[in-house]
Order: sequence, then C-alpha cells, then structure tokens
Amino acid sequence: MAAGKGTRLKSQLPKVLHEVGGKPLLEHVIRAAARVVPAQDVYAIIGHEAERVRAATQHTGVNFILQAEQRGTGHALMVARNALAGETRIGYDHVIVLSGDAPLITPETIGQLRDFHLRENAAMTLLSADLENPTGYGRVLRKGARSAEVQAVVEEKATTAAQKKIKEINSGFYVFAAKKLFANIDRLSTSNAHGEYYLTDMAAVLRQARERVVAWKTANASEVLGGNTRAELADIDEKMRLAKSRQLMADGVTIFYPATCVIDADVEIAPDTVIEPYVQLLGHTKIGSGCRVRSYCVIRNTEIGDGVSVLPGCIMDDSKVSAGAIVGPYSRLRPGSEIGEGAHVGNFVETKKIKLGKGSKANHLTYLGDAEIGAGVNIGAGTITCNYDGVAKHKTIIGDSVFVGSDSTLVAPVRLGNGAYIGAGSCITDDVPEDSLAIGRARQIVKEGWASAKRAARKK
Repeated sequence: MAAGKGTRLKSQLPKVLHEVGGKPLLEHVIRAAARVVPAQDVYAIIGHEAERVRAATQHTGVNFILQAEQRGTGHALMVARNALAGETRIGYDHVIVLSGDAPLITPETIGQLRDFHLRENAAMTLLSADLENPTGYGRVLRKGARSAEVQAVVEEKATTAAQKKIKEINSGFYVFAAKKLFANIDRLSTSNAHGEYYLTDMAAVLRQARERVVAWKTANASEVLGGNTRAELADIDEKMRLAKSRQLMADGVTIFYPATCVIDADVEIAPDTVIEPYVQLLGHTKIGSGCRVRSYCVIRNTEIGDGVSVLPGCIMDDSKVSAGAIVGPYSRLRPGSEIGEGAHVGNFVETKKIKLGKGSKANHLTYLGDAEIGAGVNIGAGTITCNYDGVAKHKTIIGDSVFVGSDSTLVAPVRLGNGAYIGAGSCITDDVPEDSLAIGRARQIVKEGWASAKRAARKK
C-alpha cells in the first residue's frame, strides 16, 4: 500500500519516495516482496502523486493500481479487488498486504508470515511484534496466552488502562484468504473519527463471519517500523546502514568507523578492502578487493577494480577505475570517466567522459574532458582539454607515450600522435604527428634593466 500523502513529513515529495539506505521507502518493500513472489505478482496501490510514484518505481517490474480517492487502507483493497480477484482473471488464492513505508521488512519475515497463514488455514493473519513503547499502535488481544487466534485488535485511542500495558502490536502487515477477504470487505464501515475504511477492522468483520483470524509475532520488532516523521526516517536509515556495514564486515571488508560512513544497500565491496571514516558509497558502486578508500570520499555508481587507492576527498560519479590505479587526493571523476590500469589521477584533477590509458598520469591541477588518452602518457600540471566551443563538444585524442608539458591548452578537435611532446605553456590547435615536438607559444623576450627603470620612474 503506497497511496498515502504522509502529512507529518511536511514535504512536497510523496511519503513512499522519501529515501533511506539510498532508495525510496517503497522500493525497499517492493524488493523484499519480489524475493517472495515474482515481481509480476506484486501490486503497488498508489494514490497521492500517483504518476510520480509510478515513474520512480516502474523499473522494478511490479503492477500499479490507482486509488484515486484515498479513503483508508480498507478502501485500498476494495479498489484492488478486480486486479486481485476480479472476473477478468482467475485471481489469487491468498493476498499479502505490506506497508509501503516500512522498508526494514525482510523477505524472510514475509515468507514466514505467509507460511504460518497457510499452516493455520486462516482467513486473516496479522504480523505482530512486541514493542517496549507500543504507544500509538493497535494492540493485539489473543484468545489465550498461547493461542494463535486473535480475539480483537484494539486501536490505541480505544484501549483500556489494562490494554495499554499490552506490548504486542499490530504492524499493518497481513495475509488474507482472497475469497474470504473480498466476500466480506464490503462490510467495513466508515464509522470512525476519520470517516475511512480501515483494513484493521477486517479482523472483527471476519470473526463475526466465524472465520479464523490469527497473529504471527516476529522476533525482530524493528522490521515493522514505518517512517512517519523525518526523525523516524533518520532512525530507519541509521539502522539500515549499520546493518549494511555489518554485513560487509562479516564478508571481509574493514570499515574503521561504521557510524560515520554512508553505504547504500546495493553497494558491493570485495574482501580485504579498507573503508576509512567519513566515506559515502552510493548507488550501485562496486569496489574490488585490496582497495583502500580514504576519508571524505563520495563515490556514486562507480566500479573500482582490485588494489585501487582512493586518496582523501575524491568525488566520483558513474565512472570506472581499473586495477592498481591511484586517484586523489581531491580528484573529481565526472560521468563517463574510465581510468586505466595503474593510472594516476591526482590533486585537483577533474575528468569527464574520458579514457585514460594504462599507466598514464595526470597528477596536478588539470581538466580532461571528452578525451581518449593512450598508455604511458604524462599530462603536465595545469593542462586542459578545451572540449566546448560554445555550441558543441569536441574530442581530444592523445596517443601512447605522449608527454604534455605543464600549462598546456589542447583545443579540440585535436589529435596528438604516439610519442609526441608538447612544450610547456603551449596552446595546441592543430594535430601533432607522432614523435614530434609541438610548441605553441610566443617567443620569450628579455629586456635587461627594465624592472629597475620602472621602479625609478615610480619614485619621481
């Protein structure tokens, strides 16, 4: 269920699109569900900012059901009736209902809830949990201390003093026998403070119909927690990222100070890599073995080979760094950068849409954009590829073993042949043949005594 607005977040963004662990809340839930059943059997019920939610999550391959008017969680299932058990298709025997704002739910828990439901031959199964502070949640009243059957679910505002002490809460996750659900769902009432159809009330409706309603309690209460406020989202994000760090460390990665690192759910890191404090690894970043990523780096959607050293303060986006390369400190790899095996990209070097060949070096204060650079090339400090003429981008091609002197300007489109030398301070506008020396600067003029004459003139 993903149709709500989330007013307590005070945001223009739909609630289920707020991110934790590097993904929207809803995407985490979809991914968990799609590991239990095929994605084509997962349905997201959307309402508030429906098209925005659809656009953000349609890559997951799930179906969407529009709840144009949001009249409660029970109403969401009424709207979904045709898709899940309508006359136009065979329909499903059972329906699992998940909350789109509870991203910590795991496939294992969903599967266990389903299996318990089937074993109990129930019409409705609730996922419950014990919370130290259950305030705000509906309490689960069982028929007996050891009974699986639910006598009632009492909302917080309706609880007695004795019932408030009950710590077992209703999480809002359910499994229904589809035929029994849809045969009785129209008996839900809007006789409540908000005038909505509550899916929780199906427990009472089904019990009145003499159907079996049970609860299965998860041992991991944090799984059922939703994000209703910014503070709750921050707590969920912290739990998720700490769990990710622990999983990586269990797999052989060293993370010196996990609480300071931001590592997204889809990040992959091979054993014997070291992650220093204050590192952000985002999106689909993949890091090989034996690497070291030093503090204050922000790396997104980037593939890093084995044995790479990433020095402090580097920023990388949608790039690739091959084995044994050294990047940084304070380098910026913009999208499309491919750094070759054993290459060096150093202090305050910016790259964009380039290929830097094996063993090539650009160690200082350089901009390289829209360029193909061969193996064994030395790019001197202060060099830039002038790739934009005000209308279109153009390419610089540099062959193998080229030496580009400091403070050179390469005006694209231009090609430097293998083994060419570029004199320091040159502005190169024409192609340079192999093994040639190109110098594109004014001849030096020395005027002896000029400075002393200038100073003397100032004193007059």
